[in-house]
Amino acid sequence: MKKARILYVEDDIHLSYVTKDNLEIQGYEIIFCEDGQSAFEVFKKETFDLCILDVMLPNMDGFTLAKKIREKDQEIPIIFLTAKSMKEDKITGLKIGADDYIIKPFSIEELILKIEIFLKRSRKTEYTEQEKEILKIGLYEFDYSNLSLKLNNQTERLTQKEADLLKLFAGHINSVLKRDEILKKIWGKDDYFLGRSLDVFISRLRKYLKDDPSINIENIHGVGFNMQIKST
Repeated sequence: MKKARILYVEDDIHLSYVTKDNLEIQGYEIIFCEDGQSAFEVFKKETFDLCILDVMLPNMDGFTLAKKIREKDQEIPIIFLTAKSMKEDKITGLKIGADDYIIKPFSIEELILKIEIFLKRSRKTEYTEQEKEILKIGLYEFDYSNLSLKLNNQTERLTQKEADLLKLFAGHINSVLKRDEILKKIWGKDDYFLGRSLDVFISRLRKYLKDDPSINIENIHGVGFNMQIKST
């Protein structure tokens, strides 16, 4: 199997040396940068399978770098490394579009586990034939494999995580999905910060689906969500 190419951005030289060395031993191809600006220049020219970004970076911080990466590529997994314990920082990263975060100091085993989780999810070659089907959601046509949602002649491009979440709802129309079940299936774990991120993604789906009044994603307080489609 082809090596996964990872963009790793960290200004702590000692930490980066150890981390890069361990990841290369695991078979990953690591492209390392010491600051945000140089990392973005590299990202624009080369192709990567995943990004690992420190939050506190010189020249361009990790949040700004992640925003610029998301403008270029909505699908690539992004993992933040942060020494900060502020809730707002973690939530900010997840709202920007990061897939997860790791608090320093971290174990290399934890980092490798998260890398493998997101690489597996982003490999389109692992889609089943059922996942490649175009699903009907109310008046919309949802093409999961192409990350698109179409109504009449208007097509909305989705991120991988938005598509994963919409597919989960599409398989449970008019049924309640518990918050912890959603988080574990889409994010791989259930915690407070990812729960806040889920709320952001629910808001995005509601916006995408707003032109069909028969569709409603209801918040069941303290339990989860129910995507309802009223018959006309």
